[in-house]
Parts: sequence; structure tokens; C-alpha cells
Amino acid sequence: MVHKPPNTRLDTAYQTRFLTELRRICVDFCGHALVEPDIFDASSRPFNLAEDLLKVSDGEPVISSELINDLAETFVGNPSLKEVFLQAFGDMSSGLKRLELVDDYQLYTNALYRLVTIKPMAVLFTTSPNFLPSNLRPPDFEVKTLLGPYFRISPLQARVVETYFPSPKTQAPSTLNLASSSLRISIRTYQDQLSVIINHFVRASPEARGRVLDFFASVLNSNSKRRAIQVQENTVSSDGFLLNITAVLNKLCDPFMDATYTKVDKIDARYFRQKPRVDIKNETKIQADQAASDAFYDNIVEGSANFNSEVFFLNVAAHHVGYIACINNATNLSHHLSDMEKNVERLEQERERFLNSPQLAQLDASLKMLKERLQKGYSYQAALEGLLADETSQLQALSFMNYLTVWLLRLISPKMEYPQTRFKLPLPATAVPEFSNLPEYMIDDIAAVFCHVIRSYPSRVTAQQSEGVMVLAITLLRMSSYIKNPYLKAKLVESLYLGILPVRPGGGDRGVLGDLLNGHEFALDNLMHSLMSFYIEVEQTGAHTQFYDKFNIRYNISQVVKSIWRNQTYREKLAQESRLNPDFFVRFVALLLNDVTFLLDESLSKLTEIHRLQNELEGESNDARSRAEQERLLSSNEHHATTYVSLANETVLMVKRFTAAIPDAFVSPELVHRLAGMLDYNLVALVGPKCANLRVKDPQKYRFNPRALLSEVIDVYLNLGTRPEFVKAIAMDGRSYSADLFPRAYAILERFGLKSNEELLLLRTMSAAAEEAKRVDAKGEEELGDIPDEFLDPLLFTLMENPVILPTSKTSIDLSTIKAHLLSDPTDPFNRSPLTIEQVVPDVELKNRIEAFKAERRR
Repeated sequence: MVHKPPNTRLDTAYQTRFLTELRRICVDFCGHALVEPDIFDASSRPFNLAEDLLKVSDGEPVISSELINDLAETFVGNPSLKEVFLQAFGDMSSGLKRLELVDDYQLYTNALYRLVTIKPMAVLFTTSPNFLPSNLRPPDFEVKTLLGPYFRISPLQARVVETYFPSPKTQAPSTLNLASSSLRISIRTYQDQLSVIINHFVRASPEARGRVLDFFASVLNSNSKRRAIQVQENTVSSDGFLLNITAVLNKLCDPFMDATYTKVDKIDARYFRQKPRVDIKNETKIQADQAASDAFYDNIVEGSANFNSEVFFLNVAAHHVGYIACINNATNLSHHLSDMEKNVERLEQERERFLNSPQLAQLDASLKMLKERLQKGYSYQAALEGLLADETSQLQALSFMNYLTVWLLRLISPKMEYPQTRFKLPLPATAVPEFSNLPEYMIDDIAAVFCHVIRSYPSRVTAQQSEGVMVLAITLLRMSSYIKNPYLKAKLVESLYLGILPVRPGGGDRGVLGDLLNGHEFALDNLMHSLMSFYIEVEQTGAHTQFYDKFNIRYNISQVVKSIWRNQTYREKLAQESRLNPDFFVRFVALLLNDVTFLLDESLSKLTEIHRLQNELEGESNDARSRAEQERLLSSNEHHATTYVSLANETVLMVKRFTAAIPDAFVSPELVHRLAGMLDYNLVALVGPKCANLRVKDPQKYRFNPRALLSEVIDVYLNLGTRPEFVKAIAMDGRSYSADLFPRAYAILERFGLKSNEELLLLRTMSAAAEEAKRVDAKGEEELGDIPDEFLDPLLFTLMENPVILPTSKTSIDLSTIKAHLLSDPTDPFNRSPLTIEQVVPDVELKNRIEAFKAERRR
């Protein structure tokens, strides 16, 4: 009992004790009222704590945070009160899951925020059986967990999309931009609030932190199918849900992602061997196969991962199934809508045939349903693309992927000292197992984010982020054995290619990577070799589409080479490769020449076919069916011609640049005959009797400029025209070369002013030299007379100079011939057995007999 003192006004200590006791009694009564409301007023309606937690009066919550804090302090002595609050948490989540971004959802997030700022409440929230029930399907995480509904609020919810983007095809661009901007601001504010809420959970207790991380991990692990080629919407969580989770995990990573990477060493490379929350067991690894990966991760490391490592790898997974999956979904949706448009067009055309048919109603119903689906698709597309264009999200993704890039480079660097200590290439031939056994999506996602932002808003990419991608690409292209998937390397090449495109179309700048590639010491030392190495490697990718894939990849390489070619350092590097790595260089050039041969041949044949079809379609004798078939063939040939001509133009330009820079390297015995034959064959097509067949309507439509192409081909001739080996190779080309070949070219070049007088004089001099070489060769053949078959090269049917024996087929062949063959095909040409040049054996006895034969005939 509290006794009243003589003068209460003078006893403040008494007043404090009195108020404290009164407060305790009130809180105790409140607790009893919450647990057993019937004991106070059995006639009133059932009390719902969640409703009162949500209520606000005059801008203030009906139940104050102070009272909630006091109630939380009684949990120990009143466990039933915990159940009341757990029920309230569940009721709040159930109420929120019915709301969308256009509703008054803030009542719920504000109430949750007030609750979790009180640590006992935050801890209690995570102990609920409904916080993370077991055996949930991916879509269930949004509605059957306590946190799910809070992460579900998004601009991509159905009513939001319908409200803001009712008809994107007819809405004014300014209206669409305003809608997107408004939604981006709303969701950014909401994501910031979610991040604050999650941060309170994380700081509440180690147990609460662990359960929240378990929630994120369960969501991410169960949504691995979101990156599959074919995804059914009802089998995965929604785009908006995953984007919110990615945004929150980005915020959790902010404290250790400083600009100088002082804390990058805190990201433990042993994480996936420490009972990790993120499951990568079934993910394709960077280099290791499944068996090697299983063995590596079965070797568990004692201890648990630190918090930085936990949220870092959770965020890597979140970007994979969240942000980057959404980028892919936007691309796939665009293709899907295009297909739907074609179906609508087809049904509308067919409708006329059913005007008097009972099937018309069914067709109209199908058409109506398809148009409604198409309209919903347009609306969702506008919402998703508007969300992905958000600058803050793009910068966060770039920043995090840059940190991942630096961490990966540190992992493979000597002594793991990068970026504080730069490294030089080459690195050790085999990567550390911690790198080899990581999921390959880590590298894929770095390239995906970089390429996405470059395509949409390149000005947002900083020099620091560009440097990381550049160093990673050059390193992994050079250290090819570190990655087993060639298409992953192709993504890195694509990053380099997009990085050299002008930031402003037509602006003439060098792109976000241009200055780095032309000034960064690491690039200057290693880029040329890396590009040449992958140019060779991509000849064999293992995919059934490898033959055509290589041309697209090599086009990207050619564009990067084009962008750096003015830099003298790179020209010197190319010359250095030809001197120090002759076999490597010859292999590269041989494949380059193969590409030119194929691409020019395909280009010119497609143009010839287009010429024929255009002439036939000008006639009026064809029936409707034949005409439709011709139009289909014309369209197909036009598509292929545009692709092949574009690729051929760039490849010819690369040959022109290289032959001008290092002409001596192109006249080796393995290359010179192949080069001369390719040039002669295409020159015949451009200036020979059938060149009129290349005349097509609107040649620029196919990027075909015959005069420019002729000029480029002649430049290659002129680059090598003073080299005797090249001139002799032209003369010995029995397939395409003839005495009137160069005079025909000369006449066209002169008529259209395509070459200067000095260049025309050089061409005439080379032509005369070729004719003289042909005369000398003919005289030599005449002196030799009939050559015994055993002295003839079995492939070229020319007299062998340096015969060698192939180990498996036991065939004798000229050394230069088999060398040239092996550049394109590493097998014995007579039985297809694997073969390397080191395996061939000089046929000394045959060579002696050939020399004796020549000496005898020339007496």
C-alpha cells in the first residue's frame, strides 16, 4: 500500500513512484483486457487488436508506441498476451494481402513499423508459426507468410496496372511517362520503408535476424525456375514481390559496399561450404562439373558465415531471380506480344472467310479473348518497363554487380589482394576451386545488368563500374580455361561491344568503355590477345547452332577491334602476336579468312537470288499462289542477305586493317594461297561477267555497297601487292585468277574514281607482276613435263616441296598443305582421326626422290 506523506507537493520521488505504479496497473489491466476482454464487458463485440493497431486519430495511432512497449515488457509474466499479439500480426498480414498500391496500404506498414521498433515485438513477430510455414509453393510466400503481403505491394499488381496503364498503345507518351514516374516514386518510398522495417528485425536479436534471413533464402531458393526459358506464372513468385526483396537486400548491403572496397575481404569465399542459406547445388557452375562440385561442397568448413557474407550472397541470388529475371521477362513479354499481334492479324484476315459460317461466333469469341489478353499484356509491359527504367534501381544494381565483380577478381587474383594490388595476365592455368565451383549465373548476371543499363540509359554507367566489367571480361577471355561455357564468355564480349557504342546515338563519343580501352594499362596490355584468343575458341562451342553463333560473336569482336584500331599500341600488340606467337596468330588469321570466304559467298549468292526474284515478281504471268511463294522466298533472302552483308563488310574491313598493319604476317605458306584464292574468287564475283546479277533494288536496304566493297577488297590486294609470295599465290590460283581479272577491276575503279592515280598504278604493277609469275610458273611446269602421281600433293595436286607422312592414314602430303588444313580442321583429312602438326613425320625418302626428279628434268 502507498501511504500519503504530509506534503505530496514537496515529495517528487513519491509522485514518480505513484505514477509508475499507476502506469503498471493500467498496463496490467490493458493486458488482461486483451487476453480476456469478456471480463470487462461481455456484451461488446469481439475485440480485434489488429484493427486498433491500424487505427489513427488526428494523425496519431490510437494505440501509442509507448503503450505497446509497456505491454511488451509484460510478455515474460503474461505469455497469453504474446498469443494475442501473434494473432494481431496474422490479422494484419491477412488484411494487407487483399490490398494493392492504389489502396490505403500505408496503415499496415506504419503499424508494423511502430511494432518492430520495439525489440521484443520484432522478436515475437519472427516466432510466429506463420512467419515462415514449411512446404510453401513459390506463389504462397506472398500470401501465406507474415512478411509476404508487405513485400507484395507493387506497381505491377493488377488493379494498379489497369489504373495507370489502361491503354498504353493509345495513351500519350507524356501520360505514360508521368504514370511511370509517379509509380517509381511511390514504390521507391515504400521500399525504403520496408528496408527500415527489416533493419529493425535484423537488429532485434540474433534469432530474429536468422529467421528473417531464412525467409529471404526460402523465397529465393524456391524461385530458381524464374530464370528458366519457359516459366508458368502460377509456379513462381511475382515480379513485384521479387523486386521488393532485391531492393531491401540492396539496402542491407549498403554498409559494407564502400567505394574503396575496404570491406570486400569480409565476404567469405568459404560461404557455400558453411551450411549456406543460399542453395546452389543444382546450378551450373563456372567451371566444375556436378560431380566435382558435389565433392568440393561436401568438404564442409566449420563455423558459420558472418552477416556481411549472408546478405551479400542472398543479394546475388535476389538479383538473379528478381531484378535480372524481370529484365528477361520484359524481353520475353515483348516477343510474346508480337506473336499475339500476328495471331490477331491472322484471325481478322480469316474472319472474312467465315462471314456466312456458323463458326463465326466461335472465331469472334476467340478474337475478343485474344485482344483482351493482348491489351492486358500491353498494360503490364508498360508497367514493368517503366519500373525497370527507374534510375535508383539501375544504379543500385550496377553498384552491387560492380562489388560482385571486384569480389570475383579478388578471388582469382594472386594472394587475393585485388583491388588494392593490381594483377598481371596470364594468371595460373587453373582457377582456385572456390571460383570454379561458384554458379555461373554470377558472371552472367554481371554482364546482364551492365548490358541492360547500357542499352537503356548508358549515361548512368560510371567509370568505376565500367572498369570492373572491362577487367573481368579481358581476364576471363584471356584465361579461357577458367570458364567452361563459351556463351558466358560471349556475354562478356557483348558487354565490351555495347560499351564502345556512342552514349548519344550519332554523338560520335567512344561509349562508356572507349576511354578505358584506349587508356587503361590493363586493357592496352591484354585486350588484343584476349579478343584473338576468343575469336579462335568460338569456332567450336559445342552447341548445334555453333556455326552461325560464331559470326554474331565475331561481329562484336570486330567492332571492339574497330574502336581501338587507331591506337598505335594495339597495332603493335597485333604485330607482337605475329612475331612471338606465330602458330596462334596463323590460326587466328586462318579463321578470319574462312569467315570472309563464307560470308562474302553467302552475301553475293543471296543478292543474286534477290535479283532473280525481283525480276520475276515484276512480271504479271504468275498466279497468286506462285507469287506468294516468291514473295516469301524474297523476304527470307532479304533477311539473310542483310545479316551476311553486314557481317562480311566488317570482316573484310578487319582483314584490310590487319594486312595494312603487318603485311609480312599474311604471306606465310599456310596463309598466302588461301588469302589470294579468297580475294580472287570474290573479285570475279564483283567485276566478272556475272556481276550484273548483283544489281538489286535499294541495295542500301541490305547494307550492300558494291563499289565500297570492291574498294575494300582492292585495298587488301594493295596492302600485299609488293610481296612476291602474294603475287605468286595469285598467279597460281587456277580456280579464279585470269589475265583479264585486274584490268576489269581497274576499269571500274577508274571510272567511278574509287582509287587515286598512285593506287591504280600499284594495282597495274601488281597485275603485271602476277602475269609474269604465272608465265614463269608455266615455264617451270613445262620443263618438268608430266609429274608422277606419287609426287603430287593429294589435296592440291601440285608438286610437293616438303612431303610429310600422316601417322594414322600413312598418306604423304606437303607440309604447307596439312598445316593449312589443320588451321580449320584438327583431323587427318583422309580418315578423320585427330591430328596435330607435331605428329607428322618428314618423308625424307620421298623428298629426295622429288629433288632428284626436278634436277633431272631441268638439265
